[in-house]
Amino acid sequence: MSRPSDRRRAAVIVIDACGAGALPDAPAYGDPADANTIAHVAEDAGGLRLPTFERLGLGSIVPVQGVPPAADPALHGRLHPLGPGKDSTTGHWELMGVVVDAPLPTYPDGFPAGLVADLEHATGMRFCANRPADGLAIIDELGEHHLRTGEVILYTSADSVLQLAAHDEVVPEPDLHAACRAAREVMRGEHAVGRVIARPFTGTPGHFTRTGGRRDFSLAPPRRSYLVELHDAGVPVHAVGKIRDLFAGVGIDRKHTATTNEEGLAATTALLRDLDAGLIFTNLVETDQVYGHRHDVAGFAGALERIDAVVRGWLDELLGPEDLLILTADHGVDPRAPHTDHTREHAPLLAVFAGDGGRRHDGPLADVGASTLDWLTGRDAPALPGTSFIRA
Repeated sequence: MSRPSDRRRAAVIVIDACGAGALPDAPAYGDPADANTIAHVAEDAGGLRLPTFERLGLGSIVPVQGVPPAADPALHGRLHPLGPGKDSTTGHWELMGVVVDAPLPTYPDGFPAGLVADLEHATGMRFCANRPADGLAIIDELGEHHLRTGEVILYTSADSVLQLAAHDEVVPEPDLHAACRAAREVMRGEHAVGRVIARPFTGTPGHFTRTGGRRDFSLAPPRRSYLVELHDAGVPVHAVGKIRDLFAGVGIDRKHTATTNEEGLAATTALLRDLDAGLIFTNLVETDQVYGHRHDVAGFAGALERIDAVVRGWLDELLGPEDLLILTADHGVDPRAPHTDHTREHAPLLAVFAGDGGRRHDGPLADVGASTLDWLTGRDAPALPGTSFIRA
């Protein structure tokens, strides 16, 4: 294959938590053996209306109520992780060829007392809560206590995360970010969680709301990624949403802030309109953060319909023969699961590019990174996992 044009572009869009069927080891993670986020959202919503995804072949991947198989699909299939885990960090890392050897640490019973003491010493703060919790629910529960005592809300989830929530009138946003940076330094070695997350909020009791000041202080990927391969090849890498934070900035040229799907879609649209060449790597967070963890089927379905409409505009107006579009996910969050955590699932794959041929492609998540590198540089990275579906 000859080297592609220097004006080639690729856009990888991660619809967070939009899983497409349980992995064989899902029960070992406490998940249903029949978990299937996209199928169950569709069934519980009474069918989805996704004409663009239908045309591309979503219904050809797995049965999706309201989305029949396509007569002439784009490249489509399902992807699976090579390593352990079911969180955003490992899911995104694997899309770009980084596979962890062991699960990142989690804290289903909260953080050990000695570790909490170290965190309080490093941050200069006192904490309350210290347990797994839904981020919105724990603010509603303990926000008034926090306002009265000044104790910062420390919590985790089924993911490998440590989260600090504070009202912006008690702990100004820059101070909360500084505390999370200090906590990140404590959370090393055996306690090296994937992310330390600042969760500022505002409002009054009964009316607390998160602000847009969230910051993720992530563990750096433990090995080389396809993002670094692209960066070193002189291909600009643009990160939209929480992508930059998930990779601790490694291999990223420019971050485009987006705390909502609307902002993420707008930023991606602007890049597709203005960018001459390079990779756009976007996370659309609300299917996970806002709707998925709350098992809000109607909200999840509505978010998918909005994404579908924007993707139609990209296909009709902004994408050409020099462009590669990949739509995928990082894990699931099945609304029928007996918990509100992530579910260990396959990720759907839809890929639009010149010569896609309507093929089915099933493989590891790392095939996304391998294909992106292939499309943009015309070469592979033999030391990294994954195989390009561009050449098949």
